[in-house]
Amino acid sequence: MVSADDVQRVFLQAVLSRGVLSENLAKILWARSVQVVKAVDENVNIQYTGSDASWDDFVAKVNKSLDALDLGFRLVQDEWTGKRMYVLANLKDDEVAQLATDYTAGEIAFFKAVVEQIMLAPHEAYSVSSLAALREVSQVKPTMSKSQAEDVLTSFVANGWLLKSKRGRYSLSVRTQLELQPYLKNTYPDDILECTICQEMVTKGFACHTPNCKVRVHKHCFIQTRKHRSSCPACNIDWPRNADKPLLFVGEGAAREGDDHRRRAKHTPAQSDDDSDEDEDMDASQEQSQSQPKRSQRTRKGKAVRLEQDDDDVKDEDNEDDDESPKKSQPSRRWL
Repeated sequence: MVSADDVQRVFLQAVLSRGVLSENLAKILWARSVQVVKAVDENVNIQYTGSDASWDDFVAKVNKSLDALDLGFRLVQDEWTGKRMYVLANLKDDEVAQLATDYTAGEIAFFKAVVEQIMLAPHEAYSVSSLAALREVSQVKPTMSKSQAEDVLTSFVANGWLLKSKRGRYSLSVRTQLELQPYLKNTYPDDILECTICQEMVTKGFACHTPNCKVRVHKHCFIQTRKHRSSCPACNIDWPRNADKPLLFVGEGAAREGDDHRRRAKHTPAQSDDDSDEDEDMDASQEQSQSQPKRSQRTRKGKAVRLEQDDDDVKDEDNEDDDESPKKSQPSRRWL
C-alpha cells in the first residue's frame, strides 16, 4: 500500500545514483518523488508545500531513516563557489572503507596514494597533475597497467571522490572531504588548512598576501566577509575589494611548473634524513617571495568571523561546472 514514506524511498533511489548534488537539484528530485507517489495514489497524505521549512522537515526525516545504516544526507558548500550541495555520506569512522563496496583493495590503495600527493602538494596547491597521479600506480600492490589506472581515475571522478579540472589536475571533492575527514585529519594533521572565517577545511581559496600571515579563506567566505570588513582579520592589512591580486591562491592556482616532477612521501620520525628528501620540493623556486609559510605551519585555528550567508550569491546553475565530473564543482583557478 502506498504511503507518504514512499516519497523518501523514491527520493533516496534518485540520490543514490548521484552521490553529490546541488541543493536546487535535490529539491527538484523531492518534488518529482512526490509526483511519482501521487501518481500511484492521489489520495495519499503527503506534507509538501515546497517551502524551506517543509524541505528541512523532509531532510530531517530522510536522515532519521538513514541513521541505522550509518549514512547521512549532509549539506555542504562548494569550496570555490559557495554553492550549497548535498552529499549522501557514509558516516562510519573507518578510514577509507567507504570505498570498499565499489573498489578493490588495490584500487583503494591507488586512491590513497593519489590523495597523499594532493595533500602534500607544494605551495598549498592541493592538486596533482594527471601524469603524477598515474605515476602512483607504481606504489600499488597488486600492480595495474596504465590504462587500468586511467580507468580507475575516471571512476573516482565519476563517483564524486575526486575532481578533475580543465587543466587535467586532480583535487579533493566535497564528498571526499566530508566522508574521509577523520582519515585526512588523522593522516595529514600538519597539512590541513582551515578557513579563518568558517573554520572548515580549505583546499581551494585564498591566502592573505602579508608575509607569514596565516589567514586562509574560501573564496565565498572572502566575498561575504569583504562586504563588511575591508582588512585581514589577523594582520589588518587592507584587502582588495574583489577576490583578486595581491591575494595568493590556495589550490590549483598555486601550482607551479615542475612541482609534479618528483613524487612526495609523508615523512615519519622513523625515516632517515635522506628519506625526507622526497617530502621537499626540489625546484629552486621553492623559496617564495610571496607569503605562504612552510607546510609544517599549515594547521590553523583562526578566530571565526561572523558573517551572514547570502544564498542569493550562490544560485544553482547546472551549466557552471568546469570540472570533468557530473557533480557540481570548482572551476579552474586563475586570477579574475
